[in-house]
Amino acid sequence: MHIKTFVAATVGLGLVTLSACGSSDAGSASDTKTVTLVSHDSWAVSKSVLADFEKQSGYKVKVLTDGDAGQAVNKAVLTKDNPQGDVFFGVDNTLLSRALDNGLFQSYRAKGLDRVGSAYQLDSGKHRVTPIDYGDICVNYDKKYFADHKLTPPTSYDDLIKPAYKNLLVTENASTSSPGLGFLLGTAAKYGDDGWAGYWKKLRANGVKVVDGWEQAYNEEFSGSAGGKKAGADRPLVVSYASSPPAEVIYGDPKPSTAPTGVATGTCFRQIEFAGLLSNAKNGAGGKALIDFLISKEFQEDMPLNMFVYPVIDGASVPAEFTEYGPAAKAPETMDPAKIAQNRDQWVKTWTSLVLK
Repeated sequence: MHIKTFVAATVGLGLVTLSACGSSDAGSASDTKTVTLVSHDSWAVSKSVLADFEKQSGYKVKVLTDGDAGQAVNKAVLTKDNPQGDVFFGVDNTLLSRALDNGLFQSYRAKGLDRVGSAYQLDSGKHRVTPIDYGDICVNYDKKYFADHKLTPPTSYDDLIKPAYKNLLVTENASTSSPGLGFLLGTAAKYGDDGWAGYWKKLRANGVKVVDGWEQAYNEEFSGSAGGKKAGADRPLVVSYASSPPAEVIYGDPKPSTAPTGVATGTCFRQIEFAGLLSNAKNGAGGKALIDFLISKEFQEDMPLNMFVYPVIDGASVPAEFTEYGPAAKAPETMDPAKIAQNRDQWVKTWTSLVLK
């Protein structure tokens, strides 16, 4: 969901322009052997795995990336009558209602859907989207900072408003960032309609810092990340993902023997990502084949080390580093997409007035 780090952020605008330029020939009627996937910047797959799909299906895959998840969904909605591609991947449960209410997808029941857990099938009656992966948005902490200061790391939302953790947390803007919005929704799920705003008043009083997006928060402000260490970051708490600690191990140079960061497991919100066949897809057959592939065992087992998310199909294995350093939360906060749809815009507006003004 987030491991393409700073490079993706700095070239995101160029990718959007490139996508627009490339859309005229993507999957046109005369090019039925090309299937075009539209996604956010964190899309990644092993070349060999994608080559297997292309060989088995006979379709050539073209990928267009359009910024972060929120930007990509918004652009897909704006271009739905003449879409850039055939399949959209990366709409999550925080944005799902926006896509569905705008008629972005057509119904398709993917082959192999019976292997996907029912908890992930949030549009199971209509099959306009297919669950592909899940992850948990959680506060991460810098182990060295807390050891050096002889301070116990926080484990819950309640801990974050205690004086001991004043001026230690950085989070992302809920109006511009997927993890920022997820963290806001987690507090709304935890404290309810009447309690979440009061919680954020306390969090603001306790010195929470807000930045625009994940790359800035994690790689520039968080003292526990490799990038943060180089930048002299001074915030030992950051809103990120439960899969961030294994990423620090896998991409560490030199590779550490254990994760330098940990997860406050009582601060997690479950995020589910979906793919859907775009309503006006020019290559519907290719799009359906691609969605089937996204829930195949081969792709599902390839995802964790490419996008640092968890598979949704039964029986898919995950890397040992995930099990050891970044296990999924046992009791994450969740919220019905219908409730998110009903309240999201007003909650973000209220959050902005409480925290940023």
